[in-house]
Amino acid sequence: MSAHIINEFGSITVSDQVITNIASNVAMESYGIVGLVNANTTNTILTLLKKDNLSKGVTVTIENNKITIDLSVILEHGVQISVVSENIIETVKFNVEEKTGIKVDKVNILVRDIRLQDQEEV
Repeated sequence: MSAHIINEFGSITVSDQVITNIASNVAMESYGIVGLVNANTTNTILTLLKKDNLSKGVTVTIENNKITIDLSVILEHGVQISVVSENIIETVKFNVEEKTGIKVDKVNILVRDIRLQDQEEV
């Protein structure tokens, strides 16, 4: 699925993969986030995604040219979940809108685990 921008010069199509890449990169730069995990996993052992697979932790839905972004994250132990989540939401929303010119309707955060920054998977 893609988002479209139509103006007097023509049309622009933005792939959901582009939106996914923007969202995952911005989220990883946010304070308090340890990493992204596969959004589709039902496994109880959550493995942090490596840099080249970060997009698997993001689900993008585009309806009526409005974007909904779901992020599956692991947060750092000791942070205030609501504050860090709100920061991620605002940062991702701003950056996706700024870079694509398309309205982000929602950014949903699914906190899958809390870990120490350097903790290995158990």
